[in-house]
Amino acid sequence: MFEPSQADVRRFFCSVYAKWRKAQPMDALETLASQWVAEHPEYHADFSDEATALARMYDVKDGKINPFLHVSMHLSVSEQCSIDQPRGIRQAVELLTARRDSLHVAHHDTMEALGQMIWESQRSGRPPDGQAYIDAVQRRATQD
Repeated sequence: MFEPSQADVRRFFCSVYAKWRKAQPMDALETLASQWVAEHPEYHADFSDEATALARMYDVKDGKINPFLHVSMHLSVSEQCSIDQPRGIRQAVELLTARRDSLHVAHHDTMEALGQMIWESQRSGRPPDGQAYIDAVQRRATQD
Protein backbone atom coordinates (compact mmCIF):
# COMPACT_ATOMS: atom_id res chain seq x y z
CA MET A 1 0.00 0.00 0.00
CA PHE A 2 1.21 3.49 -0.85
CA GLU A 3 1.75 5.52 2.33
CA PRO A 4 3.17 8.93 1.52
CA SER A 5 4.77 10.94 4.29
CA GLN A 6 3.57 14.39 5.27
CA ALA A 7 6.50 15.83 3.32
CA ASP A 8 5.59 13.74 0.24
CA VAL A 9 2.02 15.05 0.31
CA ARG A 10 3.14 18.65 0.68
CA ARG A 11 5.69 18.32 -2.12
CA PHE A 12 3.01 16.79 -4.34
CA PHE A 13 0.58 19.68 -3.84
CA CYS A 14 3.30 22.30 -4.22
CA SER A 15 4.37 20.63 -7.47
CA VAL A 16 0.77 20.45 -8.70
CA TYR A 17 0.26 24.11 -7.87
CA ALA A 18 3.42 25.10 -9.76
CA LYS A 19 2.44 23.02 -12.81
CA TRP A 20 -1.11 24.36 -12.74
CA ARG A 21 0.10 27.98 -12.59
CA LYS A 22 2.49 27.40 -15.51
CA ALA A 23 -0.07 25.34 -17.50
CA GLN A 24 2.39 22.43 -17.63
CA PRO A 25 1.36 18.86 -18.45
CA MET A 26 0.10 16.76 -15.54
CA ASP A 27 -0.79 13.13 -15.01
CA ALA A 28 -4.35 12.13 -14.09
CA LEU A 29 -3.93 12.45 -10.32
CA GLU A 30 -2.18 15.79 -10.65
CA THR A 31 -4.96 17.03 -12.92
CA LEU A 32 -7.61 16.03 -10.39
CA ALA A 33 -5.61 17.59 -7.57
CA SER A 34 -5.20 20.81 -9.57
CA GLN A 35 -8.97 21.07 -9.92
CA TRP A 36 -9.36 21.04 -6.14
CA VAL A 37 -6.40 23.40 -5.71
CA ALA A 38 -8.13 25.80 -8.12
CA GLU A 39 -11.28 25.60 -5.99
CA HIS A 40 -9.31 26.82 -2.96
CA PRO A 41 -7.54 30.11 -3.79
CA GLU A 42 -7.28 30.78 -0.05
CA TYR A 43 -4.60 28.05 0.07
CA HIS A 44 -2.53 29.13 -2.93
CA ALA A 45 0.04 30.92 -0.78
CA ASP A 46 0.49 27.69 1.21
CA PHE A 47 1.13 25.74 -2.01
CA SER A 48 3.45 28.32 -3.54
CA ASP A 49 6.49 27.87 -1.27
CA GLU A 50 7.63 24.28 -0.79
CA ALA A 51 10.27 25.04 1.86
CA THR A 52 7.75 26.90 4.02
CA ALA A 53 5.14 24.21 3.40
CA LEU A 54 7.51 21.49 4.61
CA ALA A 55 8.38 23.40 7.79
CA ARG A 56 4.93 24.68 8.72
CA MET A 57 2.82 23.05 11.40
CA TYR A 58 -0.94 23.46 11.33
CA ASP A 59 -2.43 23.25 14.81
CA VAL A 60 -6.18 23.06 15.27
CA LYS A 61 -5.77 25.23 18.35
CA ASP A 62 -4.55 28.05 16.08
CA GLY A 63 -7.84 27.92 14.20
CA LYS A 64 -6.15 27.42 10.82
CA ILE A 65 -7.15 24.58 8.54
CA ASN A 66 -4.35 22.45 7.15
CA PRO A 67 -4.70 23.09 3.39
CA PHE A 68 -2.76 19.94 2.50
CA LEU A 69 -5.08 17.76 4.57
CA HIS A 70 -8.13 19.58 3.25
CA VAL A 71 -7.27 19.10 -0.43
CA SER A 72 -6.12 15.53 0.29
CA MET A 73 -9.57 14.81 1.65
CA HIS A 74 -11.13 16.21 -1.54
CA LEU A 75 -8.92 13.80 -3.48
CA SER A 76 -9.92 10.93 -1.20
CA VAL A 77 -13.62 11.58 -1.73
CA SER A 78 -13.08 11.90 -5.49
CA GLU A 79 -11.21 8.59 -5.59
CA GLN A 80 -13.80 6.88 -3.39
CA CYS A 81 -16.55 8.03 -5.77
CA SER A 82 -14.62 6.96 -8.86
CA ILE A 83 -14.40 3.35 -7.61
CA ASP A 84 -17.55 3.44 -5.43
CA GLN A 85 -15.62 2.35 -2.35
CA PRO A 86 -17.02 2.03 0.21
CA ARG A 87 -19.90 0.71 -1.84
CA GLY A 88 -22.63 3.32 -2.06
CA ILE A 89 -20.45 6.42 -1.60
CA ARG A 90 -20.82 7.46 -5.24
CA GLN A 91 -24.61 7.52 -5.08
CA ALA A 92 -24.60 9.22 -1.67
CA VAL A 93 -22.29 11.99 -2.89
CA GLU A 94 -24.31 12.38 -6.10
CA LEU A 95 -27.50 12.79 -4.02
CA LEU A 96 -25.76 15.25 -1.74
CA THR A 97 -24.42 17.19 -4.74
CA ALA A 98 -27.93 17.51 -6.13
CA ARG A 99 -29.25 18.55 -2.72
CA ARG A 100 -26.53 21.18 -2.20
CA ASP A 101 -26.43 22.16 -5.90
CA SER A 102 -22.64 22.07 -5.64
CA LEU A 103 -20.08 19.27 -5.86
CA HIS A 104 -17.69 21.38 -3.79
CA VAL A 105 -20.17 21.90 -0.95
CA ALA A 106 -21.17 18.23 -1.12
CA HIS A 107 -17.51 17.28 -0.78
CA HIS A 108 -17.17 19.45 2.31
CA ASP A 109 -20.19 17.74 3.89
CA THR A 110 -18.81 14.34 2.91
CA MET A 111 -15.40 15.25 4.31
CA GLU A 112 -17.01 16.00 7.68
CA ALA A 113 -18.51 12.51 7.67
CA LEU A 114 -15.18 11.00 6.56
CA GLY A 115 -13.35 12.81 9.35
CA GLN A 116 -15.93 11.61 11.87
CA MET A 117 -15.53 8.01 10.69
CA ILE A 118 -11.75 8.21 10.99
CA TRP A 119 -11.97 9.83 14.43
CA GLU A 120 -14.40 7.15 15.66
CA SER A 121 -12.11 4.41 14.33
CA GLN A 122 -9.05 5.87 16.03
CA ARG A 123 -10.93 6.47 19.29
CA SER A 124 -12.42 2.98 19.43
CA GLY A 125 -9.44 1.07 18.04
CA ARG A 126 -11.75 -0.59 15.50
CA PRO A 127 -11.57 -0.52 11.70
CA PRO A 128 -13.35 2.36 9.96
CA ASP A 129 -17.10 1.80 9.65
CA GLY A 130 -17.81 2.37 5.97
CA GLN A 131 -21.53 1.83 6.37
CA ALA A 132 -21.78 4.47 9.10
CA TYR A 133 -19.91 6.82 6.78
CA ILE A 134 -22.32 6.15 3.88
CA ASP A 135 -25.29 6.56 6.23
CA ALA A 136 -23.98 9.91 7.46
CA VAL A 137 -23.56 11.20 3.91
CA GLN A 138 -27.01 9.93 2.94
CA ARG A 139 -28.54 11.65 6.00
CA ARG A 140 -26.97 14.92 4.88
CA ALA A 141 -28.43 14.36 1.39
CA THR A 142 -31.97 13.82 2.70
CA GLN A 143 -32.18 16.31 5.58
CA ASP A 144 -34.52 19.24 5.28
